[in-house]
Amino acid sequence: MDWGLKNRLARIIRPHSGRGVMLAVDHGYFLGPTEHLEIPRKTIQPLLPYADSLMLTRGILRTSVDEKYPIPVVLRVSGGSSIIGKDLSNEKITTSVKEAIRLNASALALSIFVGAPYEHESLVNLGKLVDEGEEYGIPVLAVTAVGKELEKRDARYLALSCRIAAEFGAHVVKTYYCENFEKVVNSCPVPVIIAGGPKLDSELDALQLTFDALHAGAVGVDMGRNIWQSDYPVPMIKAVRALVHQRVTVKEAHEIFIKNKEIEKAPKPTFETIAAQPKTKTKSTKSKKTKSN
Repeated sequence: MDWGLKNRLARIIRPHSGRGVMLAVDHGYFLGPTEHLEIPRKTIQPLLPYADSLMLTRGILRTSVDEKYPIPVVLRVSGGSSIIGKDLSNEKITTSVKEAIRLNASALALSIFVGAPYEHESLVNLGKLVDEGEEYGIPVLAVTAVGKELEKRDARYLALSCRIAAEFGAHVVKTYYCENFEKVVNSCPVPVIIAGGPKLDSELDALQLTFDALHAGAVGVDMGRNIWQSDYPVPMIKAVRALVHQRVTVKEAHEIFIKNKEIEKAPKPTFETIAAQPKTKTKSTKSKKTKSN
């Protein structure tokens, strides 16, 4: 593996912990203005300090991320179908490697659809992207997408998808958590990160999912909706980060979330409230003269 490719991977999977927190905000490429991601810049900005990398499309990168902020970018380069279209698996490469280089991307991401009508096309896309990426030292993240068929998220199917992605040369694989997730990780010879998936019922559920996946061998998360669709996204990403890098328990992570949530809920002092506070008078002290003998 070339030095440049290793260096880019190290921006995503942090060397100090061997893990990474990727913030997913690429949903609009097929879902459009998703709830709480209607104004991407507003959603992304407060979360940037707590993410190791950012997964998104070139359009949102250019319009909604401050170019002066040093965040590694995992660039979504596949697409071509929408949620109201006939088949989500009908994707092609939509962004060139040269464009990714112009945008200083640390990795390229595309979806594969094993078992779907366009399985063949998506796997050929992956092979070609790996060839082009390696020519310039850019790693490829393969996303084992399931389209609208969420029932496919079992260990047998996901192990098949992840292994095929690795066989085609993907450097990292993103997949869903499932029962017997160890089988998925153990049969995949490259690092596996988990997708957060649709918003769960509570923050505690999302933290438990993260913990279980990490315990089973995942090297990190690529989480979106379970962070920025929370009523308290910054406390949530802080708790997820503690799970990933500090290896805290679910209970400790939830306490971190609650603590930061309470801090965020506390009323912030304003000019009016400060001005309304009663002023305390300070007594002036006069120096006493000492009599000379």
